[in-house]
Amino acid sequence: MTKSMVVQRKYSPEARNVVFTVPNVISMFRILSIPIIAYLVVKHMMIASLVLLAVSAASDGLDGLVARKFNQVSKLGQILDPIADRLLIFCSVLALCVGRVIPWWMLVFVALRDVTMGVLILVLAQHDYGPLPVHFVGKAGTAVLMVAIVSLMVAEINPALPPLHMLHLFAIACAVWGIALYWLAGIIYLRQGIELIVKDRR
Repeated sequence: MTKSMVVQRKYSPEARNVVFTVPNVISMFRILSIPIIAYLVVKHMMIASLVLLAVSAASDGLDGLVARKFNQVSKLGQILDPIADRLLIFCSVLALCVGRVIPWWMLVFVALRDVTMGVLILVLAQHDYGPLPVHFVGKAGTAVLMVAIVSLMVAEINPALPPLHMLHLFAIACAVWGIALYWLAGIIYLRQGIELIVKDRR
């Protein structure tokens, strides 16, 4: 995506300054479900956490569909959706660390990346820019991390079973690659953000 396209997409053209929409309510319920999912993971209640995670994932697609079909795209919704995704990944990784499923360094790398992106969003907001368009590398990183999280949860249902032990190893590999893509996307966003800020100052 070129820099000019990034400038043109400070906000989606259809986005409106409304708060109480069906998609926003769905997004809020999705955000409220995240601590419950994390608690279930910490307690190693993996089947229940997977069911709730599936409902949350379904609602993620539903809010976007409703927003587009019924013209309820809002600026708040554009903010809530990525926040929900980031919170789900962070809280899930945190819960897996607390549950001693994965090492703590993974949480550190995920948290540092999210904090960096949070600072970038705040700086861009001072220059009247909304969230940057999602890059395909960012989508890939998020997808691989979610595959890793779900696989780890499934593997923890009965870690003694050889197939689930192999699934655990696969999930750890996915987590490493997902974190790498996560950071690569972060670097791309930083570059785009810095270019916009420099151009705005000129």
